[in-house]
Amino acid sequence: MPKNGMATDMLEAAKELSAAVGKLQFPAPVACVYNPLDYAWSAHEQYLRRFANSTKRVVLLGMNPGPFGMSQTGVPFGEIAAVRDWMGIETTIAKPAKEHPKRPIDGFSCAKSEVSGRRLWGLFAERFGTPEKFFKDHFVLNYCPLVFMEESGRNLTPDKIPTNAAKKMFAACDQHLVTCLKILQPEWAIGIGGFALKRIKAVTEGLNLKMGTILHPSPASPAANKDWAGKVTAQLTKMNVWES
Repeated sequence: MPKNGMATDMLEAAKELSAAVGKLQFPAPVACVYNPLDYAWSAHEQYLRRFANSTKRVVLLGMNPGPFGMSQTGVPFGEIAAVRDWMGIETTIAKPAKEHPKRPIDGFSCAKSEVSGRRLWGLFAERFGTPEKFFKDHFVLNYCPLVFMEESGRNLTPDKIPTNAAKKMFAACDQHLVTCLKILQPEWAIGIGGFALKRIKAVTEGLNLKMGTILHPSPASPAANKDWAGKVTAQLTKMNVWES
């Protein structure tokens, strides 16, 4: 498959996912939903065109956007400095249709840092140097593109969404994951945290993939707050995903 064709296929898959989940309704405790594949599409499109244009040996899967990462930049784990200064992606980000007053979307002007993204992309930048070297064999996806908030503005993760409402969301996200894995043809699918690994296992029967998981970089995880990069490097080395 030509390189530009691969990125085009990934773009079409992302548009289909955005349309599918954009139609869904979510009951309480969900009070507000953001879809960065809609209002931050210009940045996500750059991410896919630039870095999803070849097969990958390793696909790393996150859960869903963080409030100061992909929510602001349209890039998974999209810590602003990493996206702007390392990947070279910067564009105007629009506003979601309904914006929660405690979770404003300021795009690349957002002054807050996404700790998970700073840790994740910081490790990759330190190990590989340039984005071109990292993305030659690796790609980072999110399982679900939506951001869920309670009335208070508190974040809700996809695994906390009421079961009936979650079924259609999971079906759309599962299908998108399968589509991306078929396009990118990785040897490895690595869950960034336990939830992501469960979703990989749920959809990859018959795809002949090696699977694994790494410690999630969220500061909500006590284990991640001490030498996360060292622990994850050790995990990937032990699985023979990375060389020691």
